[in-house]
Amino acid sequence: MGRFKNLPLLFFFLLIGVNYSHGQMKRLKPEKEMLKLADQVLAQSVAQYKTMMRQLPQGQLPRTFENGKLATASPYSWISGFYPGSLMYLYEYSRDSVLLKDAEIRLKDLEKIQYVTANHDLGFMMYCSFGNAYRLLDSTRYKDILVQSAKSLVSRFYPKTGCIKSWNKIKSLDGKRMLNFPVIIDNMMNLELLFFASKVTGDPSYKDIAIKHTETTLKNHFRPDYSSYHVVDYDEETGAVKSKETMQGFSDNSTWARGQAWAIYGFTMVYRETRVKKYLEAAQKMAAHFINHPNLPKDKIPYWDFNVNQPGFIPPWKYDPAKYREIPRDASAAAIVSSALIELAAYVDAATAQKYLTIAETMLKSLSSAQYRSAAGANGGFILMHSSGGVPGNIEVDVPVSYADYYYLEALMRYRAMGA
Repeated sequence: MGRFKNLPLLFFFLLIGVNYSHGQMKRLKPEKEMLKLADQVLAQSVAQYKTMMRQLPQGQLPRTFENGKLATASPYSWISGFYPGSLMYLYEYSRDSVLLKDAEIRLKDLEKIQYVTANHDLGFMMYCSFGNAYRLLDSTRYKDILVQSAKSLVSRFYPKTGCIKSWNKIKSLDGKRMLNFPVIIDNMMNLELLFFASKVTGDPSYKDIAIKHTETTLKNHFRPDYSSYHVVDYDEETGAVKSKETMQGFSDNSTWARGQAWAIYGFTMVYRETRVKKYLEAAQKMAAHFINHPNLPKDKIPYWDFNVNQPGFIPPWKYDPAKYREIPRDASAAAIVSSALIELAAYVDAATAQKYLTIAETMLKSLSSAQYRSAAGANGGFILMHSSGGVPGNIEVDVPVSYADYYYLEALMRYRAMGA
């Protein structure tokens, strides 16, 4: 089969897995200048990732660039799928075979991950990488790898809790308790792999598990204002909620910016796959909390947590604000939300759609500015600067990260496709 069999005129729809009507597409009005900027940034990103490619050891994936050095991760890291996924987006844009060749090499390194059952991150690891490769190259082998990955992921589903277990066990952030069945909001992002598996196999069990996990998450992971808890710990035998807390946010009752971004993106995706209206309504309420938050800066690039240093938000860990000249931003959260808002805009009324699109444009313009986007050849080949991975552990704070680049490229490709 031809390598671009999956790229007909309605390429935008296939890009994000959505069956839009022609009318839905036409009412979204991308800015001409933003379309030009998207093309410019994507072209520069091709060169930037070739810079990274030359530095990257075989068998390793880029994690961050810190203290003048490229830090890498093994294929078993949760971030392993983002680099080959980014290469596939850039190849889709440029048709540059050098990018495709390196992506295929990295995919080969990731094939063994399809059998991993030790964590929930197979969606990130395998769907962001092999999912994009399958979409563009239509390889039966890639489809089979994705289906096996879904089988591995559903092994972590427990009917009594009604959700997929994220980590096996972990100590609470204050070190006082053991969380035995922790489920994190990030897990919503892994469900797309399960919807895919049901579609290509005809087996509804994958989709059923994804929906059950979504239902449980909607019930237990959100406050009345639709801000999200990072972690919910369940009783494995009864399914009862034991605690609601954080491992990466400022406090147990704060809104960790990237966690809220995962929620917005995840529930938008689940609505796409199910057309269940309450998931769309939930996604909109989650988005409203993010984009209307009084602590969201004017450039729409959030602080790493919306409630840092606010009264009533007490970290269960030692927080030293003197470490930072200012509260760290998280460009990755903005990249995720900008991509989600472009898709979300297709499902709502025209006025709301334009609002979402305008906010996504502001985010993308900010991310594309010199304040957040690295100079050519700099930053270890990463595209974006100023993301924050894990502030409580002082891990990857105010540095580039691979998932920021991935969702930024996805957002640019989604935006660009609206003008096609």
